[in-house]
Amino acid sequence: MNAPVDPGCVSRAGLNWLLHRAAHKLGSVAQDAAARHGITTRGQLVLSALASEEYRRTQLALGQALGLDKTTLTAELDRLERAGLVVREPDPTDRRVRVPVITERGRTVQAEVEELQVEVENDFTAGLEPAEAHCLRALLERLIVADHRPGSGSCL
Repeated sequence: MNAPVDPGCVSRAGLNWLLHRAAHKLGSVAQDAAARHGITTRGQLVLSALASEEYRRTQLALGQALGLDKTTLTAELDRLERAGLVVREPDPTDRRVRVPVITERGRTVQAEVEELQVEVENDFTAGLEPAEAHCLRALLERLIVADHRPGSGSCL
């Protein structure tokens, strides 16, 4: 259990520390929600990307879109495939290339974990007015989208 944080420390903390503490607090609860379904937060990110795909992406393209290196994505896809949540099919234009595809079971798990994560976010922001929670999200999105450096596109 974490010791309480001195409000005086919080008021003098830098933005990096505040964002890190908020992300850690939210992330650990979100990870617990994903773990209830046998996946990680990163696994949920991959499943969400595959569930929302209107077209199929190669593993390489998926990794680039999510900001995951080849080794990390391959390990995550291995775990998801062993769990029956994704399959990797050969690309019809290049049989050396694999295309990850979410299974029906994967879609079910992704939807259930997404629902839990929405609850987690709602609990996390429960002390804010709805307009404040919306504003927080909008400001964070604006800060993130404004970052155009190479490698800044990661979803993690």
